[in-house]
Amino acid sequence: MTAKSYVNLFRESAPYIHAHRGKTFVIALTGEAVDGPNSKSLLADIAVLHIIGVRIILVHGARPQIDKRLHDAGLNSTFHDELRISDNSMMPYIEEAIGSTRLKLEKLLSMGLPNSPIFGAQIRTISGNFTIAKPLGVHNGIDHLFCGEVRRIDHGAIESALRGGSIVIIPPIGFSSTGEAFNLSYQDLASEVASFMKAEKLIFISSIAGVYIDGELQRRLSLEALGELIAADKVRSGLERKIFQSAYKCCSRQVERVHLITEKTDGALLSELFTREGTGTLISEDNSETIRKANIEDIGGLLELIQPLEQQGVLVKRSRERLEVEITQFYVSIHPEGFLLGCAALYPLDGDMGEIACVATHPDFIKQGTASRLLTVIEGRAKQESIKSLFVLTTHAAHWFIEKGFTECGPDLLPKDKKLLYNYKRNSKVLLKIINP
Repeated sequence: MTAKSYVNLFRESAPYIHAHRGKTFVIALTGEAVDGPNSKSLLADIAVLHIIGVRIILVHGARPQIDKRLHDAGLNSTFHDELRISDNSMMPYIEEAIGSTRLKLEKLLSMGLPNSPIFGAQIRTISGNFTIAKPLGVHNGIDHLFCGEVRRIDHGAIESALRGGSIVIIPPIGFSSTGEAFNLSYQDLASEVASFMKAEKLIFISSIAGVYIDGELQRRLSLEALGELIAADKVRSGLERKIFQSAYKCCSRQVERVHLITEKTDGALLSELFTREGTGTLISEDNSETIRKANIEDIGGLLELIQPLEQQGVLVKRSRERLEVEITQFYVSIHPEGFLLGCAALYPLDGDMGEIACVATHPDFIKQGTASRLLTVIEGRAKQESIKSLFVLTTHAAHWFIEKGFTECGPDLLPKDKKLLYNYKRNSKVLLKIINP
């Protein structure tokens, strides 16, 4: 990587670093991820999040580790709805497997070798009896024995550890008030922890790369769409169903964002959190963007969006000072993660006319309807202001505007003041649309 590309990458990441700092993320790892080939780099990436100020709660599974210990002991497991039916003879081996998995996580987070991402970080981890559990009981005629469910989470103890600057590790085991230990589903546990702690994000890292519909990975998905997928039983495995159900439950409890990514891709976690396209699926109650009037805090994002188009000659150049003066004329489309997807401006003019200008979409989100939705909002606003017709000057998007109901006319139909300023050298096409006959 060249110095310039490194600088550009860091600059692109800066808004995400600012947005994530001080937030609480619950990260749920499968036991396979803990022992997988990318485990060292994955835990290093989690440490990077901690270093930049993200409050990390790490919930882990231990299925393959438990499988091995039970197999070595000559004990067989049965499962019901992806839950291990755990009897009294199994519990010592289950506790041992979970304990060793937790210790491995602590070891990986303590590595500070030179040239590693966490060299000199001195990361502290805290674990403990944060989970109060109860027996799951009998379901569909099956006694789940020492398989349990969460009764409550010790919010105060976890919060204290996070404020103290530690990564909190919560193993998939809980304890009752009578001292009994219960084996827990790590997916359900992670969902409960995220809900109790009012986390900003729950991130599932497993063999499930995200949500696929008709073979295509969905980068964003609404809670409603996920619910329909589960109800229609359009899932490919028991693990996928379990993760989808836990994600749905958590997101419906006001955890704003749930991410599904794979442990098989090195760097997937950082790519998901620090790039616009991400690597997995982002689930939120409403996955659509928000369109609103711009404010002064949007200036930086607007400049980043329109300057490349200005350099290409697609848009007329606007200075920061001009943007600050005209900011109330702009509308912006905001991604669920908080960055700008697109913008457009409406300038009311004399004579019941208005001008649409500076229509731009982030290159990663072209052909996803962002500009069309901005145009719809602007036309609605223009009607409210009793504007009868809208015109636009464009050198590159005439055909798109014609598809939206505009008609090519010419400079002679422009309002007088705009006609005097028309740049014949630029030779922009003039298009008109009547919205209030």
